[in-house]
Amino acid sequence: MKDIMGLMKQAQGLQQKMQDAQTELETLEVQGASGGGMVQVVATAKGQVKSLRIDPSLLMPDEAEILEDLIVAALNDSRGKAERLVAERMQQVTAGLPLPPGLKLF
Repeated sequence: MKDIMGLMKQAQGLQQKMQDAQTELETLEVQGASGGGMVQVVATAKGQVKSLRIDPSLLMPDEAEILEDLIVAALNDSRGKAERLVAERMQQVTAGLPLPPGLKLF
């Protein structure tokens, strides 16, 4: 019985840590860039884009396709950084818990 109570207490603690981590991830920001920093994206760790900065030298009508590619690359860069940040935070939250390998909590 003692083991079950301990597990339940651990589960409740984990649930609170997970909720706290979710809240934190909504405010943590990552910056993605492409074109040597000519296009920059700021997004939350949960993937919400907060801002986009484009170097004025890229704003030429005949260069639209290049600009579009750079925006996509910057967005993907920020998404990759956000995913790594989420994985780091979840590793911290679940450290020391007996979870099966490969279990994805987010």
